[in-house]
Amino acid sequence: MKVDTMRFVDRYAGIPLCACGTIIKKIFFSSSGRAKPKNILFIELSEMGSAILADPAMRKAAREHGGELFFLIFEKNKPSLALLNTVKDENIFTIRSDGFLSLVIDTCRFLIWARKKKIDTAIDLELFSRYTALLSGFCGADNVVGFHNFHGEGLYRGSMLTHRVLYNPHIHIAKNFIAMINALSEASDGRPYSKTRIEDGEIRLEKAEISQTAVEKVKEKIRKLYPGYSGGRIVLINPNASELLPQRRWEMSRYASLIRLISERFGDVLILITGAASEKMEAENLVKEAASPRCVNFAGQLHLSELTALYSLSTLMVSNDSGPAHFASVTDMPTVVIFGPETPDLYRSLGDTSPVYAGLACSPCVSAANHRKTPCRDNVCLRAVTVDAVFSEVIKRLDNA
Repeated sequence: MKVDTMRFVDRYAGIPLCACGTIIKKIFFSSSGRAKPKNILFIELSEMGSAILADPAMRKAAREHGGELFFLIFEKNKPSLALLNTVKDENIFTIRSDGFLSLVIDTCRFLIWARKKKIDTAIDLELFSRYTALLSGFCGADNVVGFHNFHGEGLYRGSMLTHRVLYNPHIHIAKNFIAMINALSEASDGRPYSKTRIEDGEIRLEKAEISQTAVEKVKEKIRKLYPGYSGGRIVLINPNASELLPQRRWEMSRYASLIRLISERFGDVLILITGAASEKMEAENLVKEAASPRCVNFAGQLHLSELTALYSLSTLMVSNDSGPAHFASVTDMPTVVIFGPETPDLYRSLGDTSPVYAGLACSPCVSAANHRKTPCRDNVCLRAVTVDAVFSEVIKRLDNA
């Protein structure tokens, strides 16, 4: 289903379903919120990058409660969980989002699966999704943790939570996720839960394990497209962004100008345009516009599981605010990330990153309050980010590399 269709269903079907679900749950499936966490389910369906940002919270849950970790995610986003392997593959349940019927079928399958797995704790990482509220409320968990709006207007999704955590839009989303784990350790009925300070050190990521065999396979794929490659410096350009928020895309003409500047200043650098297989044509057009002999269309050449090997080989990546910027954070490769509708204060990657952000009065225009749907049709916030501003960050990184 399209993203807007899912938002429509979540609002107009989700609100009445959450209202009915609250009544049914209180009468027939009441939860005490006092069970010792043993089988802990994390729910994050829609964002691949958020699956990485949630990793410190998952590791803290395993460390402090010693329980088994489970994860629920859309099928197309599952590969992101394999980058760190925090959750066993057999403990991951996927839901298809390609059609309404498959969504309903997989929802029913999940509710049966969750009870078979004896899920006692559900942690809903989504920002006020009614669909995930229903999933966490009826999965059989005794502890149900999620964001609650309290006296704020709108964002209604019933009253099925046992641990209501106040979403804080002034701290990084990874700290908000940590707050959910802290809520499980509080003895009293918090209003709201998680009155704790979360230090920056708590949201550090583990690094991915990368085999030399995987690195050699990536090198061979590079040589097939650029025979002259002998192990020199590589700069990656990731010009795309997910369909969830296309306003995050910096103009292709600006990427072309940036590529030319990099090529002219750094004669030893090979530039690879990365992306999914569906983006190959767009990447090819960018290569033609950049007109650099050391710029190669690398879109569609790797599976997501191979990206960390590519990142370990590369010196730098320039990217829109999207999943690959977060995938890179599990390696030592630095990134320069261009922000517009989102703010790096909340969504910067947890790796070695340099955000470039104009900070206009209208930005960020997406938030939990509008379910990350902006009315903007003219992303001036990204056009305000100049090629020179991004190139300046690239120079700093490459001169020091």
